[in-house]
Amino acid sequence: MLFDTSVRRELARSFGATLVVLMTIVLTLGLVRTVGAAAQGRVSAQDVLLLLGFSGISQLAPLLALSMFIAVVHTMGRLWRDSEMVIWNSAGLPLQRFMRPVARMSWLVCLAVAALVLFVTPWMNRQAAELVLRYAERSDLSRVTPGVFQLSRDGRSVFFIERDRDEAQASPTRARSVFIHSQGDHRETLTTAQSGELELRPDGRYLSLSQGHRVDRQADDAQSSQASFARAWVRIGDAPAASRADVTPKTMATWDLLQLPSPEAQGELAWRMGLAFASMNLLVLGVVLSVSNPRKPSQWGVLFALLTFVVYFNLINLSQSWVQSERLPLWGGLLVLHGGVAALAWAMLWWRSQAIGWRLAHVWGLGVGRSSAP
Repeated sequence: MLFDTSVRRELARSFGATLVVLMTIVLTLGLVRTVGAAAQGRVSAQDVLLLLGFSGISQLAPLLALSMFIAVVHTMGRLWRDSEMVIWNSAGLPLQRFMRPVARMSWLVCLAVAALVLFVTPWMNRQAAELVLRYAERSDLSRVTPGVFQLSRDGRSVFFIERDRDEAQASPTRARSVFIHSQGDHRETLTTAQSGELELRPDGRYLSLSQGHRVDRQADDAQSSQASFARAWVRIGDAPAASRADVTPKTMATWDLLQLPSPEAQGELAWRMGLAFASMNLLVLGVVLSVSNPRKPSQWGVLFALLTFVVYFNLINLSQSWVQSERLPLWGGLLVLHGGVAALAWAMLWWRSQAIGWRLAHVWGLGVGRSSAP
């Protein structure tokens, strides 16, 4: 009991530290990517933190599997480097015996990985896609920050507006001091107006301008024309779509994918179920890869474990592409990849345990011979 408790305590400490480091790296990269998308006008600046949370939770499943794998390799490797493993093996504990505390510590993590990848991550991806779609369906005028030049969604117009800050119930479709610079069809147009209001029509979205001035300039002959107007309408986009975000296998629920016989759905199922199976196979691989020589301590075990995870993760992606291209059936791909890895991991665990036992028996036999010599 004391043996299991000490090993599980070390695993929990290493798992927590590794998960914090990996989550910090992923969230930092996600924040940079989301802020860049907000600066380009593809997402709302107010939704940056929400999208960052969706992205972080979507990446949590592989991070949990990787963190538990590194924790097993690091903890078991420390036992080998400090010669504690030699003492435990000499006391009659084989290498397979260490799977018990590892399994007791990691079964909740494996369950969390399966729940995240099968149920939570698709819902998060769907929410993020709908959030981006709702922002894309908003008018260019409502997406412009007052006092800031901003590019339109199609990249052909630049908007600058001002809004009354003292209006508590100001509409996002109304603005004053409107400035629009647009290019297209070999023509450059500069439009200014005292006020503007968005109008939705069956054929598109229009900006109704009041008391303004317009300058048109031809790009080929540099001729320009000017006009003043009391009322003018400028078409700024198509009518907003009423449909929801495009449904893709990545955003579909697992139960819906099971009822959909398309190759894309089968490939997505291969990835989700494969990651859940991989989280269990990585535990056995972690115990095997942690074996080292106490006389030659090194940190190559963790680096080799990272390389093993990268290779395994790429094989999961490769199996997904093979299932999508109908080269392999769903259950056949899962059996070949994850069944093969499980068989290889347990075979290596048995071989390592037998090799350690033979080595200890050989050393013990030599010791008996020396002690009984005259």
